[in-house]
Amino acid sequence: MLRKIRISLALIFFTGITLLFLDFTGTLHAWLGWMAKVQFLPAVMALNAGVIIALVLLTLIFGRVYCSVICPLGVMQDIMAWLGKKQKKNRYSYSPAKSWLRYGVLVLFIAAMVAGVGSFVALLAPYSSYGRIVSNLFAPVYGWSNNLLALLAERADSYAFYETDVWLRSLPTFIIAAVTFVLLFILAWRNGRTYCNTICPVGTVLGFLSRFSWLRPVIDTDKCISCRKCERNCKASCIDIANHRIDYSRCVACMDCIGNCPKDAISYVHPKKAASEAHSAGAAPKADKTEAVDASRRGFLTASLMTAAAVTVKAQEIKVDGGLAKIEDKVIPERRTPIVPPGAVSLRHFAQHCTGCQLCVSVCPNGVLRPATDLMRLMQPEMSYERGYCRPECTKCSEVCPAGAIRPIDVAEKSATHIGHAVWIKHNCIPVRDGQSCGNCARHCPAGAIQMVPLKGHLRHRGGREDGNDGKELMVPAINTERCIGCGACENLCPARPFTAIYVEGNEVHRTM
Repeated sequence: MLRKIRISLALIFFTGITLLFLDFTGTLHAWLGWMAKVQFLPAVMALNAGVIIALVLLTLIFGRVYCSVICPLGVMQDIMAWLGKKQKKNRYSYSPAKSWLRYGVLVLFIAAMVAGVGSFVALLAPYSSYGRIVSNLFAPVYGWSNNLLALLAERADSYAFYETDVWLRSLPTFIIAAVTFVLLFILAWRNGRTYCNTICPVGTVLGFLSRFSWLRPVIDTDKCISCRKCERNCKASCIDIANHRIDYSRCVACMDCIGNCPKDAISYVHPKKAASEAHSAGAAPKADKTEAVDASRRGFLTASLMTAAAVTVKAQEIKVDGGLAKIEDKVIPERRTPIVPPGAVSLRHFAQHCTGCQLCVSVCPNGVLRPATDLMRLMQPEMSYERGYCRPECTKCSEVCPAGAIRPIDVAEKSATHIGHAVWIKHNCIPVRDGQSCGNCARHCPAGAIQMVPLKGHLRHRGGREDGNDGKELMVPAINTERCIGCGACENLCPARPFTAIYVEGNEVHRTM
């Protein structure tokens, strides 16, 4: 019964979180967004004390049920292990804990968080790893399936579905997601929860706490016949039946051992209760042979992880824009300063809090957000305006971010936050280069930061005239950087190709108008 309850809850969480990354309409977040916010590492990064306390208490009472129910990467590995079990049953065996590797990775993970090396944090964070896998591998298949249904519905004169763009947002992130998926599949297929109990920093922290959990699987040595079925079905490889010992730091409370025991020799109870029952039945209670731990050292590591996200600042955001226009074959400009979304406060704040889960990238309706390719910020989102621009009424990314990297903002705050400023490149501008009137940037600037002024003192390279083909004086844009908010409407709608005549440079620290 316990195993069935655990599997049912795990499937609910797994399905809900997967749909959050697949939903391109942005409607499911109102109902299921809380599932992303109860993930352990995003809650720590966002300093969400309520969620952190709840997860710690959950672990201290029930053990590592977070890893087998709430964590989508853990549930995905269970599904992969179940597929492997179809091929070969009773294939696991006990293996000693590799504590040096677990705590070594945790120390490196904490150091990367403190140093702001977001790429390393994003690489190891379990929720973020799953988000990248869904966004890069599953979402395209989901999008193509939707487009096929849209095509069939259109032929049937129905508009129940509509076509959506399917495109590669970042090749490095796609490769990392694919490699992560393949490695996890191999490990889970062959050895179950190897990743969770050797690499995952969240698993290491919760594993330390689960050693003190109130309820645990306990072996009744009087009933046990040493058939080893529990050990051979333990995907965490934490049951040493020869010594009747369970390593609770690695046990994920999956209840598989209880379901596979033919003599009901394993029960999910408080250890002292099990010992007292055995004593009352005339059996001497067995000494607890759990591996000795250096509680002070692990306590320090746990506290360090909890406090590593303490670098936080208050933020507001901004963005506005004009009409919609799709311009193809744009070349991404080389920005000296990356652009991060309104609500991100600053580059430093964003880098320290973002786990690279790609949830904001998945819900961005205009394709503005995409994973960065810079090594220090690899997989963390940045803004670019080749496919669209940030619309003034859209605050999707700030609504869904579970880690506090993008603070929640409203439309008014968004329209008053400067995330960057436009820069004009004279030799790319159509009036200068081709002698044709344009003014697209000024017409579509929602902040009124661009005005068209006469092209004086600059002779065109063809004919040396300052008037266009219609005899009128040519006008070029003049940018008021104090009013520019960096929404990218000018860059996106500029008809110059392949290099735009106006682009946005990011602000290291966002400021409010």
